[in-house]
Amino acid sequence: MVTSTDIIQIKQRGSKLDRVKEQLESFRNGFPYIKLIDAATVGHGIIRLDSQEVQGNSERFNTHVENGLTPVKFVPASGAASRMFKSLFEALEECRQSDNPDLVLAENAAARYFLIHKKKFAFYSDLAAVIGGNQKDINCTQWIDYLLNEKGLNYGYLPKGLLKFHRYPDKDRTPFEEHLAEGVSYSKDNSNNVRLHFTVSPEHQSRFENLLSNIKRDYENRYQVTFDVTFSVQKPATDTIAVDADNNPFREADGQILFRPGGHGALIENLNDLDGDVLFIKNIDNVVPDHSKQVTIDYKKALAGVLLKYQEKIFRYQKILNERYPASIESGLLAEAANFLENALNVKPPGNLYYTAKEELFYYLKEKFNRPLRVCGMVKNEGEPGGGPFWCLDPQGTVSLQIVESSQVDPGSIQQQEIVKHATHFNPVDLVCAVKNYKGEKYDLTQFIDPQTGFISKKSKDGRELKALELPGLWNGAMSNWNTLFVEVPMETFNPVKTVNDLLREQHI
Repeated sequence: MVTSTDIIQIKQRGSKLDRVKEQLESFRNGFPYIKLIDAATVGHGIIRLDSQEVQGNSERFNTHVENGLTPVKFVPASGAASRMFKSLFEALEECRQSDNPDLVLAENAAARYFLIHKKKFAFYSDLAAVIGGNQKDINCTQWIDYLLNEKGLNYGYLPKGLLKFHRYPDKDRTPFEEHLAEGVSYSKDNSNNVRLHFTVSPEHQSRFENLLSNIKRDYENRYQVTFDVTFSVQKPATDTIAVDADNNPFREADGQILFRPGGHGALIENLNDLDGDVLFIKNIDNVVPDHSKQVTIDYKKALAGVLLKYQEKIFRYQKILNERYPASIESGLLAEAANFLENALNVKPPGNLYYTAKEELFYYLKEKFNRPLRVCGMVKNEGEPGGGPFWCLDPQGTVSLQIVESSQVDPGSIQQQEIVKHATHFNPVDLVCAVKNYKGEKYDLTQFIDPQTGFISKKSKDGRELKALELPGLWNGAMSNWNTLFVEVPMETFNPVKTVNDLLREQHI
């Protein structure tokens, strides 16, 4: 199925032939469903912090920063805003095809709500300016058209990070700017350098860079810091091959194989390129105005403090397991390490492992301790979409905590779906990560991916159906083999903007 010409194409785009062949195998064989053991709940895989613990862990983080720890904030920001405006795009298309546009808008609740309240949005003044003239002569359809398309603000085709989200007395802010302002509180080192990294799409990188150039000095003067902001794009080498209905490579009209972006799981490569002691991960649209930021800041620092508390003990065991031989380690010390792994890090080995040879237990523990560590905030499930925290069984018989998406669970298994129903929390993408070992050496994060957690979806191109492969997601399969802790965080820390009208929620006004 892969010709010598294809191999040249694969090499020229930076992809690896072996990886492409693995992807073709995945199309033929599919991906196994994950095996759920139980939902993670408070006291059973999820840590709940009281107010004193929040403060204490926050202070632990502050102390480490004062002593030289380098934090970095990582923000995936390449997503287009088109889905934010889905209802408005639909209304606009229906209006164009209808003899009665006013009736169309009257029946589209989301579009009607937007039009009634349009003056409340932070971008309204820009929209009014681009329309210009006598706005009384502009009908409802034109307001939407000027908002979405190139003739106006072009918001339907820009990334979320560049849209105006929040109003301020002096200057309205985009999510990009809100992340800078928020980052001052927890991604600042002891030299007042604030480090942030944004992954962006190639076609919009210059827009982000121009915005940064225009605002950087003002923000640095306001907060008395220096912003160290970098950008990267999803690497072409992480694109995945597409196939036709028969699982043969999908070919363009010129015979070239079609490769497609591999989803947010591809960003593990970008995360792997960062150099920081503690990495904060947060989505671009989950930001609020300054008056609502404090609870988020408190819990970001608290999560980092929890991470550092556990990391200290992990480093102790890493040093022992990496610098000594099995025969030189007391059985009691191995038992202590095993107890910490199972009851603190929530990694439960196969039941018979404790009865095997001392050497086998030693190497099992060595492998499990020599991994990156992440602390994931979890929010009480109140009907919001998103993956959730579960206890899962891997093929080697180890039970551990994992973030699981609904697509990873067997829809035909009553028992597995029953476990899903008992989930009490969901994943808001609120992670703090430690990616170095006890010597300060960076892990190669690509070595901790579970390749069996990808996803196959049906798409189309030029009127032809195809199958696309998404890589293991950034916070589930791509981090499957990390040590994981779940900590409950307040609902107030989760304020994503999924539709344009979300910007009129109380948290964003």
